[in-house]
Amino acid sequence: MDTTIPADSAGATPSPKMPVSNSDGPTSNIPADQAGASTAGKTRRKGVPEGLWLKCDGCGASLYRKEVQQQLNVCPKCNHHFYVSAWERIAQVLDEGTFEPMNEQLLPTDPLEFKDRRSYAERLVNEQKRTGLTDAVLTGTGMIRARRVAFAVTDSAFIMGSMGSVVGERLTRLIERATEQNLALIIISASGGGARMHEGILSLMQMAKVSAALARYHEAGGLFISVLTNPTMGGVAASFASLGDLIFAEPKALIGFAGPRTVKATIGIELPEGFQTSEFLLEHGYIDRIVHRRSLKTEIASVIDYCGK
Repeated sequence: MDTTIPADSAGATPSPKMPVSNSDGPTSNIPADQAGASTAGKTRRKGVPEGLWLKCDGCGASLYRKEVQQQLNVCPKCNHHFYVSAWERIAQVLDEGTFEPMNEQLLPTDPLEFKDRRSYAERLVNEQKRTGLTDAVLTGTGMIRARRVAFAVTDSAFIMGSMGSVVGERLTRLIERATEQNLALIIISASGGGARMHEGILSLMQMAKVSAALARYHEAGGLFISVLTNPTMGGVAASFASLGDLIFAEPKALIGFAGPRTVKATIGIELPEGFQTSEFLLEHGYIDRIVHRRSLKTEIASVIDYCGK
């Protein structure tokens, strides 16, 4: 079974009632060490407010946080792409004020009464309070450079972006809406987990359900652009994230089924350099293009125009 390690890392808190900005970065209380970067230095210097500086995980440079936010959370020195929340993705890709959420009334439950260190029901409540999300995906419609699209984005902050029953149902309903209204479909994946182990077979079946909806969408002549970000793993990578008519990826994103250490331990040989990165997968034909975050909106709009959607 494709399982998910529960995430204890913090996510982002923007919600539909909270302002989201493209210039100075979305309103957020994401701890720096859990948002793709860590606070540079442990010693607080006199007269310097805490949290102004970040340490880049890509090049190790100390960066002014506001400058990174102005660059869409990309390192200005090495182009390392930091984590961004689902609401930040919406602000970056969709035209301002055009996002209309769908299926927010669908909320996760605990049908198996699952328990590990704590009950799944308790974990869900804690994750919802901590991230401001009701589950690991946001779905809806919006505009990209005045082109109406069906849009979804997963968020690794919520139980590693794993796919439970609600995630699968929200995606399926979005795909069906795109089919009915002949909309281009954009799904941005940021899921370090696959099927959510807390829901057992109910989560595993979501892979097939979403894939079947995509097959019907394809037969109807729809255009599906899948965008893979760091990380896209497990059952998400093994199902809808890999089924795009065009597959884009952010630079140096981790993409695969099992992680590199698990693969290495299983097959017992050294893995190629860059294994499971965007660059490695582009070279081997798994993805179509690596797209910098600042260019993503323009690239998607261009593809929609080219395909006549």
